[in-house]
Amino acid sequence: MNFADLDPALRPLLARYVDQLDRVEPLLRDVGEVAAGELDRLAAVAEVNPPRLRQYDAAGDRVDEVVYHPAYAEMSRLAFERFGFAAMSHRPGVHGWPTKIPHVVKYALSYVFVQSEFGLFCPVSMTDSAARVLRRFGDEAVFEREIDGLSSPRFDSLLTGAMFMTEKQGGSDVGQTATEATPSGSHWTLRGQKWFASNVNADVILTLARVPGGPAGTKGLGLFMVPRLRPDGSRNSYRIDRLKDKLGTRSMASGEVTLEDCYALPVGDLSRGFVQMAEMVNVSRLSNAMRAVALMRRALHESIVHTRQRVAFGKPLFDQPLMRRTLLPMMLHTEAGLGFVLEAAATLDRADAGDAEARRLIRVLTPLGKHHLCKLAREVTGEAMEIRGGNGYIEDWVNPRLLRDAHLGSIWEGSSNVIALDVLRCIRKDNAHELLADAAQQRLERIADADVAAAAGQLLVEVEGLRTLGKSLLSESDEYAQAMCGDFTTLAACTTIASLLFEQADHEARSGAGYRKLLVAKTYLHHAMRGTDPVPEALRWLPELADGGDVPAEAAQS
Repeated sequence: MNFADLDPALRPLLARYVDQLDRVEPLLRDVGEVAAGELDRLAAVAEVNPPRLRQYDAAGDRVDEVVYHPAYAEMSRLAFERFGFAAMSHRPGVHGWPTKIPHVVKYALSYVFVQSEFGLFCPVSMTDSAARVLRRFGDEAVFEREIDGLSSPRFDSLLTGAMFMTEKQGGSDVGQTATEATPSGSHWTLRGQKWFASNVNADVILTLARVPGGPAGTKGLGLFMVPRLRPDGSRNSYRIDRLKDKLGTRSMASGEVTLEDCYALPVGDLSRGFVQMAEMVNVSRLSNAMRAVALMRRALHESIVHTRQRVAFGKPLFDQPLMRRTLLPMMLHTEAGLGFVLEAAATLDRADAGDAEARRLIRVLTPLGKHHLCKLAREVTGEAMEIRGGNGYIEDWVNPRLLRDAHLGSIWEGSSNVIALDVLRCIRKDNAHELLADAAQQRLERIADADVAAAAGQLLVEVEGLRTLGKSLLSESDEYAQAMCGDFTTLAACTTIASLLFEQADHEARSGAGYRKLLVAKTYLHHAMRGTDPVPEALRWLPELADGGDVPAEAAQS
């Protein structure tokens, strides 16, 4: 079994985004096979053998080591070395690629990997983004060792990254950060407590601390790099107080940390610490959206396999109309979510290449995806558990793990309400409602296939509704804007997703791939988004939606 081969939407999307698809294909086959086999087995073992904290050695000296099961170490080697997920955005030559591997390729491969292991990708993402932040804002001469280690394609020389942000009194209100930074000659020392620190034993930690004489709130926070080991090789002076007993991501260690005048180096402009840290947070939020879609895809796969094998009342569940109507939204949201994630990744590629418009767009696409897709993952994984019945509630099966992990996506890097308020900031600062509406309208106007264009034109109502709602958030009271920004975020995400589905349908129709994607796009608009088509034509074509395959034009047009 190969998770990449089982996905009918993945390769057609990559064919549009990636010029060098021949370079991607061997990687895609490899990660798909590993995810469906070796990785899946390792993840099941690591799930029931969580890490433990070893605070003291035999001599009674403080060591604060996190001890992992060998299965976790093997998964880490697969992610960091065999597939080079943290290296590929920073080094040319990974997997023989002549340049740095594009984000859109990285996210596609990561999406396949995460279908078997969610928790490990927190350290992978933070390692990747820590290198990004140090390159972008730090002095590369100062942080050469850290950048080289964070982006190493060799497991034995790897340095993993983390960000320690959450404090007891702060949570998402980062302006309440109380950790204090004190200059100490050639370095700084930090003193304070961090309440929820994932990948707690990381080698390179980025954290915020209050700078002497700085203003209150986020403007008084500087960004610092805290190494696990001091330059002389001794252990840095912070302690891991305990590991969190979490609902999900059990394979990966999160903990509570006390910084005790620990060694730290400033990163970039200390008056812009929060702004610089936001770069790491935003990349992590986009990774959260990707991981949410991966969980949906695995849950959908489990549901398709189960309903095809399970016979009730004389025929497979998959062939029964009510079950088909249950499966259909799961298929639509999963496929639509993948399209959104790859578009966001491609936008990030353009932004990193200097495209100013792409920088504006990725700034709002990131919270849209994090808000909408992470919420959907909770719904889809829950539905998949129910579809499997009693077995879905039993730990022998993957469903409980998928459900547990799905709930974390809406929490870390900002809960849904915090993310919606971030979208409101994008509207107020950058007219994001106009930016999103313009982008959706331009996609629709570029559609060349007549059948696709006729169906896509119906989405213009939502595009104009998006503009109107966005304008009201600017013109009405702040209380109204805050109350309604969640509704705007959902509408913006759905409208963007629908426009991307129609755009992809146009590409597939014109390239001779048929009208399957048009059926997906129309059904998403009228069934999943508007709810005006309660028993859609797509129920008849569920095997083609599940497995890929052509759908006649007349079926997609009906």
